[in-house]
Amino acid sequence: MNLELALRMTEAAVRQAVREGVAISVAVVDEGGHLVSFQRMEGAGIAGPVLARGKAYTSVALRGSTAELAARTAPGGDLHGLPREGFVCVGGGVPLWADHGEGWRVVGGIGVSGGTVTQDVACAEAAAEVWRTR
Repeated sequence: MNLELALRMTEAAVRQAVREGVAISVAVVDEGGHLVSFQRMEGAGIAGPVLARGKAYTSVALRGSTAELAARTAPGGDLHGLPREGFVCVGGGVPLWADHGEGWRVVGGIGVSGGTVTQDVACAEAAAEVWRTR
């Protein structure tokens, strides 16, 4: 993960948000969950910056899409009871995977907040596509 690539990913998420007609916040974090790039569109909600970063962090820490984690943290799910501090298990967080010769591992994550879950996921996937085609 580097700044130039992270910036391209946040820009892709913003372009998708414009197509979706929604104002978002988008965060890209590295493999340690540390913020690399962040953008907040004019008019985006007040909670977006915290939620976007939380979704990105959660996708890295739990190595999964936050949309999939929502069901796993519900009563009866294998992650039910997960501490809520720092984790955001609502769609819009996507982990970034890379093969380092020793197998695939998570090297970063994207988090988007500001629209519906479907819109957040679409914007995060647009950013992830930049990673996949780098």
